[in-house]
Amino acid sequence: MSDLLDWQRLALGVLRKSGRADEDTPPEAVADLLATDTYDGVRIAPLYTAADPAPPAGQPGHVPFVRGGHPAPRPWDVRQRHADPDPKVTRAAVLADLENGATSLWLAGIAPADLAEALDGVLLDLAGVVLDNGADTLAAARAFLALPGADKSGNLGADPLGLTARTGTVHDTSILSELSKMSGVPVATVDATVYHDAGGSDAQELGYATATGLAYLRELVGAGLSAGMALQQLEFRFAATADQFATIAKLRAARRIWSRVAQVCEVPHLGAQRQHAVTSSAMMTARDPWTNLLRTTIACFAAGAGGADAVTVQPFDARLGLPDAFSRRIARNTQSLLIEESGAARVLDPAGGSWYVESLTDALAHAAWDVFTEVERAGGMAAALRSGLVGDRIGTTWERRHADLAHRRQPITGVSEFPDLAERRPVRPPAPLPPSGGLPRHWYSQSFELLRDAADARADPPTVRLVTLGPTAANSARVSFATNLFAAGGVRLTADSTSPVACICGSDRSYASGVAELAARLRAEGVTRIWLAGQGPYDGVDSYLYMGCDALDVLRQTHLDLGVAQ
Repeated sequence: MSDLLDWQRLALGVLRKSGRADEDTPPEAVADLLATDTYDGVRIAPLYTAADPAPPAGQPGHVPFVRGGHPAPRPWDVRQRHADPDPKVTRAAVLADLENGATSLWLAGIAPADLAEALDGVLLDLAGVVLDNGADTLAAARAFLALPGADKSGNLGADPLGLTARTGTVHDTSILSELSKMSGVPVATVDATVYHDAGGSDAQELGYATATGLAYLRELVGAGLSAGMALQQLEFRFAATADQFATIAKLRAARRIWSRVAQVCEVPHLGAQRQHAVTSSAMMTARDPWTNLLRTTIACFAAGAGGADAVTVQPFDARLGLPDAFSRRIARNTQSLLIEESGAARVLDPAGGSWYVESLTDALAHAAWDVFTEVERAGGMAAALRSGLVGDRIGTTWERRHADLAHRRQPITGVSEFPDLAERRPVRPPAPLPPSGGLPRHWYSQSFELLRDAADARADPPTVRLVTLGPTAANSARVSFATNLFAAGGVRLTADSTSPVACICGSDRSYASGVAELAARLRAEGVTRIWLAGQGPYDGVDSYLYMGCDALDVLRQTHLDLGVAQ
């Protein structure tokens, strides 16, 4: 306990220097002062100890399956996604993947009539195939099952409620009953990434996935399957992000929740949720796309450490269009490196026992259960989508997330922070448009990237005039801050500019004595808007740049002032 008290006292000293605490603040208040809250209301403490409560996680391979669905370590399934509508191109890419580390395939939007050509040469008894054909699911399933080979594996990919969420058009769950009578291949994929891509929270992703899975169980049991057989028909797809601890806890919490569903169905031993983790689309950027390599590597590690059965790493250029052979190879090798070289697959539940991870798993499971039960009280997932409940809840979360992105409380490296205005991005052929009409599809970087696009469309790059009070080198911190902020909107800050917009950088002392006179001189030279790096107020200054300001608002106003946007 003395160690904890020592830490509290040391942390309190820093907080007092920063102005976040005073001399009357007790040491035990440090935890609350440094804690943060997730979009689900889960409080993240700065430090966890054995005193933090969490229920027993059990053993790997046993109820409640928090620590994984298998009792022994094993490599996860390396699943590559293919969405090129040309079956010849897809076939070549598929064979290259399977020859170089991939162990299963995810075919998204390949026309049913083209499946035979796209899978020509694939040993379907060895490589699992997961279909993703939206409204063409039934036709695609028939075409796939008609291919040679009796021992096919994978999933037929029916997800009528997920398709409803994506398109806004109602799709009947009765397709599950029809598919379940066609073969022994599992029939349903509960794709929760639609809620993640719409801006939802982790608990919303889990809660809506659970409600969808339960709706599918009801349909399959109603078609004559036992509860145990119905459970074996489902696979769940979740987004893995660069927030590695949140991803690990999300996958562990998802298994705990689904185990509870199986327990209620009176088959608890069959409640090991089959999980497919795919690196988040929402976190991917079109600007500085090579940084996506780092994001997906962290997300892949988190998915593996979290116990995912299958993992898909999206190529770094996924936001630019259809990936090329190089980017698919790097995506494959990311997984191979983690499995083979780093040994990430040799340990079961490596985060298990961490007071932080166990507490976060427990809190997230409770938050997700609340989301799930709200949907059930509303009449189930189909009714919740139809009434707008799901869209309203996710929309509220997105507003909060968007505000954090705008204020750079959630920085995006290479886009909202440290952008490279000289970057030369690779060019890719356009990818097929995903289904639309239902829940919105967001990218965290989208607002900043739209501003960059508008600035880049100008023949002359937009600039803001840099004016320093004193030598530039003496004010380098504020100059760098302002330079990076304006660059996030494609605007260059330079002393050579004759722009009608100016930014003053200096010290607080120089501001107090020289800003008013400098501002008056700038007005006389035709400057119409004056920014100041720091916080005021100061006479003659219009607006301020500081840590935590609304960067998007700054950039949009600057675009308006420079005529970039009308």
